[in-house]
Amino acid sequence: MVHIALDPNMYYRSMSTAQTLHKARELGFNYVELSPNTEFHFWQRHPKWDDDLIDELKKAEKDTGVKIETLNPVFNWSSVDEQERQAQVRNWRSLLEAADRLDVRKIVSEFSGNPNTLVQCEHQWYKSIDELSGDFEKYGIQLAMEPHPYDFVETHDEAYSIIRGVNKDWIGYEYCGPHTFHISEGKGDIERMIKHCAPKLREVHVADAYNHAANDGNRYIVNPPGVDARVHQHNEIGQGEVNWSELFDALREVNFDGVFSVCIFGWHEWADEMNTRVLERLRSEFPDAR
Repeated sequence: MVHIALDPNMYYRSMSTAQTLHKARELGFNYVELSPNTEFHFWQRHPKWDDDLIDELKKAEKDTGVKIETLNPVFNWSSVDEQERQAQVRNWRSLLEAADRLDVRKIVSEFSGNPNTLVQCEHQWYKSIDELSGDFEKYGIQLAMEPHPYDFVETHDEAYSIIRGVNKDWIGYEYCGPHTFHISEGKGDIERMIKHCAPKLREVHVADAYNHAANDGNRYIVNPPGVDARVHQHNEIGQGEVNWSELFDALREVNFDGVFSVCIFGWHEWADEMNTRVLERLRSEFPDAR
C-alpha cells in the first residue's frame, strides 16, 4: 500500500523535530520523512540524537498517530578524502542505530560525491557500501538511492546501473520528481524512467521544477555564465513543468506500492496550504494511499 509522507523541512526553523509530527497530523498526514535538520541529523555532520530525543520522537508518534516512515540523511560517503569518507561511514552507523531505535526500516539518500571526480567517487561509494552492508542487514533497513544535481552520478540510467551493481535486495531506487529534468538531461522522459527502475522503485519525491535545459538553457540565469553549479527547485505541483499525469499513470502501470514524500522547499510562508493541496492531489490520484 502506498504511504504518503510529509518532509517537514519548511517547519524546522519554527518548531522541534518532534513538533513536526504534530504539524503533520494537523495537515492530515499519517507519515513523515525526516530530512536533514540541526537537531537530529544534518548534512555531512554526525547525528546529534540521544536517548531523550529518541524518547521524545516516540512520544510524538504515540500522541499523534503519525509514524516516522523514512529518514533522508545526506552524508559524504563518496568523498575522495579517505579520512572524510571514514567519518561519514561512522555518521551512517549512528544514523542506522537511531533508525532502528525508532523502528524506521526505510532510508533514502544521495550518492554525495563530486561530478569532477566521478570514477574516484564511485570507487569510494562502493567501498562505503561494502563496509555498511552488515549494518543495513543487521537492522533490516532498506535503502533507496537517488541521482542528484551536482553529484558524481546525476542521471537516472547511470544511477540505476550503479544501484544494480551492488546486487543487494535491500538497496533500491528513489525517483525524485523535482530532479526529473536533471536526471534525464532535459528530456523529461518520465514513463521510460519509471518503467526502467520499476523492479527496484521504493519511493517518489513529490515536488515540481522547471526544465533547466528548455529553449536556450535560460530557464534560470546563473552568474557568472558557465559557473560550476546546478540550479533546481522543489515547488508545489503545478509550479513547474514536470508532467504529473504521465508520472502518476506510469506509477499506476507498474503497480507502485512505495512511499510518496511531499518535499516542497523554500515556500515557508505558504507551507501549510501547499503541503495540504499536494496531499489532496495524491489521495485523489491514489485513493487507497494512506
